[in-house]
Amino acid sequence: MIETILEFVLHFDRYLDLFIQNFGIWIYLILFLIIFAETGLVITPFLPGDSLLFAVGAFAATGSLDVLWLILLLSIASITGDGVNYAIGKYFSDKVMHKTLGRFIKKKHLKRTHEFYEKYGGKTIVIARFVPIVRTLAPFVAGIGKMSYMKFAIYNVLGGILWVSSLVLTGYYFGNIPIIKENFSLAILGIVFISLLPGLIEYLRYLLQKKDDKAESGRFI
Repeated sequence: MIETILEFVLHFDRYLDLFIQNFGIWIYLILFLIIFAETGLVITPFLPGDSLLFAVGAFAATGSLDVLWLILLLSIASITGDGVNYAIGKYFSDKVMHKTLGRFIKKKHLKRTHEFYEKYGGKTIVIARFVPIVRTLAPFVAGIGKMSYMKFAIYNVLGGILWVSSLVLTGYYFGNIPIIKENFSLAILGIVFISLLPGLIEYLRYLLQKKDDKAESGRFI
């Protein structure tokens, strides 16, 4: 399954071209559902949101897709998805979550998201949009933490529009530059790496802080 997902992520250009030819205008619904699932279903953080947005932006530059419709529909998908995710988090208690959803959610991912949330507060909903896995779990944690819906909604709308428009437009303006088009798989990997970088930096900071705290406590033993 992992190999299939990786193959799909790295060769979006081939698959999207095939989907557009076969499904026509229905491709917008397919893209909507993928983005909605990636942001709205807490058990599907593996879906390729960043690279998909970049890829569809590149296709829009060729005239195969309409860039304005993409930004509008996919922004709605991401905002609605996060709203559903928040509602799921608010509905499930910790006890039910660990029994039912615990089989699908890695505790380390949930812990990492909670620490992210503790550090950045409501801004996490915006910042997390650009960090895979954390993006899917952030609204869930906000729901569990009983963050007020009005506050969440403001950050959700802002984050959704920024995330979708920035990546779609990046693909639109840069995706068809010859050197990027000829090395599309590498460009996709670059997008994935850049997306993971903030989370990786935060994780390294956490490890260093944990090491320093441990060393500090050792002095008093």
